[in-house]
Amino acid sequence: MLTPAILALAATAASVPAQPADIQATRAIMEQCEGKEDFSSPAPPARIFGNVWYVGSCTVSVLLITGPDGHVLVDAGMEDAVPDVLANIRKLGFDPQDVGLIVSSHEHFDHVGGLAALAKATGAKVVALPVAAKVIRIGKVSPADPQAQEIHGFTPAKVDRVIQPGKQVRVGPIRLTAIATPGHTEGSTSWTWTSCDGADCRKFTYVDSISALQLGTYRFAAHPDRVAMFRHTFDKVAAMDCGILLTPHPGSSAMFERMSGQQRLDDPAACKILVEGARARLNKALEQ
Repeated sequence: MLTPAILALAATAASVPAQPADIQATRAIMEQCEGKEDFSSPAPPARIFGNVWYVGSCTVSVLLITGPDGHVLVDAGMEDAVPDVLANIRKLGFDPQDVGLIVSSHEHFDHVGGLAALAKATGAKVVALPVAAKVIRIGKVSPADPQAQEIHGFTPAKVDRVIQPGKQVRVGPIRLTAIATPGHTEGSTSWTWTSCDGADCRKFTYVDSISALQLGTYRFAAHPDRVAMFRHTFDKVAAMDCGILLTPHPGSSAMFERMSGQQRLDDPAACKILVEGARARLNKALEQ
């Protein structure tokens, strides 16, 4: 548990830009991933800050948060990318079987497709919000999903624990809080936590995808309830003190550019910029 002294240090540190992530490792990601657009192209791992590591593919994030009593994976990536995720964990010097918990962002194949395989390989428990858990357990997206007509399903996975928005999950000193951010899917979940590099403690916010993407004959103009869902989420995210912003697709928030030092890692405007782009995309979709 963070002591008052550590919290005070964190408040002081928040006014000072966080040091860039492992610049050399991030540059290796950017070089290897240049021009890659598919969801499974392998990327090397890199430290983001403190005990937070990138172990995903070129275009789909998987995060590893390490701790003395076990580790946490945030998102699972594609099923066929699971061997690369496991290899990245090992390259960093960690044992995949020390992963105690897996949480996810939203219930689409590119983020939870590897969930069952990762849980089997690591022995980790899977945690999800109620709406997301329902989809994860059957491996088929909700019929109300704006992409349901064209997006394919994924291998179902066991959900070991269902939690409510605002509740925490823990592995030793690692504590993540779930935030419901529905719109992209009904079970979309963002996560926030604090990680430290020595006495320098930083807030992290993993904001789930908030992009309005309509496929097939689905039109947002005919679904005011979904539009309202998105707009409520936009307002929520825009009001957040995100600290270090991370996203399920690195390109959505210039993650690699910030990790490489080209931009500020803990840009205080990052969440507002993310929301501005999402609002514009929804407004454009409503005209179609």
